[in-house]
Amino acid sequence: MSRSRVALLNAAHDSTDTTRNFRRELDTDLVEFHAVSGELPESTDYDGVVVSGSRASVYYDEAWIEPLVDYVADVHDAGVPLLGVCFGHQVIAAALGGDVETMGEYEIGYREVEVTTDDPIFDGVGDSVTVFTTHSDTVTELPPGAELLAENDYGVHAFRVDDSVGVQFHPEYDPETAERVTTRKGELSDERVAEVLAGIDDENYAAACEAKQLFDNFTRSVADSPAAD
Repeated sequence: MSRSRVALLNAAHDSTDTTRNFRRELDTDLVEFHAVSGELPESTDYDGVVVSGSRASVYYDEAWIEPLVDYVADVHDAGVPLLGVCFGHQVIAAALGGDVETMGEYEIGYREVEVTTDDPIFDGVGDSVTVFTTHSDTVTELPPGAELLAENDYGVHAFRVDDSVGVQFHPEYDPETAERVTTRKGELSDERVAEVLAGIDDENYAAACEAKQLFDNFTRSVADSPAAD
């Protein structure tokens, strides 16, 4: 049986960590496109599509963002399983008619997220899960027909519309990535950065590894999808 072929739309400006993390976590044949440089697939002829995080906001007036949002809408319309992480989660929301806005603050560090309903993407994950978060935008209105899957006091952390799923947190992060992202947040006070860095320890990372089950669940859904036939 052949492995699933999945397009990774890498929206990171420095793509190194993103490439490493998703290639480690997704047991598929990944075909990577650097979305920030305007690289997008020429078709939706993939078994699945993943959209990564980014330091951009989906509402920025940058030339590469609107084509990415349009492509994600096409992927959804084609019935190809779609997973968006952080910025990718917000791209899916925008592409399908939801709203994304700034929070005016950062959620960053290991935090708890409550799973609100049974959904295949959260199979094997508890009702409350530790995750690493880093975002200052949030989905303020879900797309039409979306089901809320997870949330915390900062807002929406996961939703589904048909075969398209977005998660606001970063299940792919390793401690190295979490530390690097935190130290780059010039908007945060030195005290806040130090607090977040202190929480990036073996215990919290081990707890957050539970959320990595999402990638196995996604690749299983890709293999079972009609798009994979």
